[in-house]
Amino acid sequence: MAAAIMTAALATYSDAGVRRAGLIKDGELYALPENVPEWAKKDLFGWMTHWDEAEKKIDAWLQAVETPIAEGLEALRAPLLPTRIFAAASNYVEHADEMGTALQAKKDSQPYMFTKVSTTVVGPGEAVRIPLQSKKVDWEVELGAVIGRRGRRIRTSEALSYVAGYTVVNDISARDLTRRSDYPFKFDWFQGKNFDTFCPLGPWIVPCRSIEDPQNLRLRLDVNGETMQDASTASMIFTVAEQIAYLSTMLTLEPGDVIATGTPTGVGMGRGVFLKPGDVMSASIERIG
Repeated sequence: MAAAIMTAALATYSDAGVRRAGLIKDGELYALPENVPEWAKKDLFGWMTHWDEAEKKIDAWLQAVETPIAEGLEALRAPLLPTRIFAAASNYVEHADEMGTALQAKKDSQPYMFTKVSTTVVGPGEAVRIPLQSKKVDWEVELGAVIGRRGRRIRTSEALSYVAGYTVVNDISARDLTRRSDYPFKFDWFQGKNFDTFCPLGPWIVPCRSIEDPQNLRLRLDVNGETMQDASTASMIFTVAEQIAYLSTMLTLEPGDVIATGTPTGVGMGRGVFLKPGDVMSASIERIG
């Protein structure tokens, strides 16, 4: 079953090639009212840097919109272009098992995090480019938490208050390029995770107030109409809050940062099936889109 569209969400769309922030209301895309501040107009990165103010204005702006954008949801782009994307590895027990990384699946350890660069981001409907040097390009549907408040050494009990909203992330991976035999170091996750277009993001951001519990959401990913992944965020080893707290022990989390919180079982690597030119992926998360 596909995830239902939220009644209200925050989006970015293309207006004659220019990125603009918009609103999703009852499944349709609307331009913002004319009297919004400058920081709110371009895309949602500005919203994250002014989140305390933006959150208070969402309801009034939703009430003020009138006519949907003619191009509809086809005009959607990645909701924001983050400068930093942090991602959790082997954060579901069954996925850790299928990848042969069960030793990482321990609650008494710490999350295993890596980064993806900004040029990996593409929006809904955009193409993922398969690198010529890879034969094993894979999918990973993940819950993305978008940071809306600056913070360092954040308590786990307070961590979700730093989240502005949630989105859908597809952490594309070149499995045959994450390991190397030509160098003393065994793993090369930078190479395997950071090709251009390797992070489809969107289709929008659902404000955190609409998601009471990020640990109770269904994730699903289909390839060419066949369901590959279908699981719940309840199966995470480290919760969203625990990941935020852990990251903040090392660095200051900034508004606009995105945390991809790990993928469940059902990836191509575990099945021996990988993406081919022309394949169509559809990633969805309950109550997000």
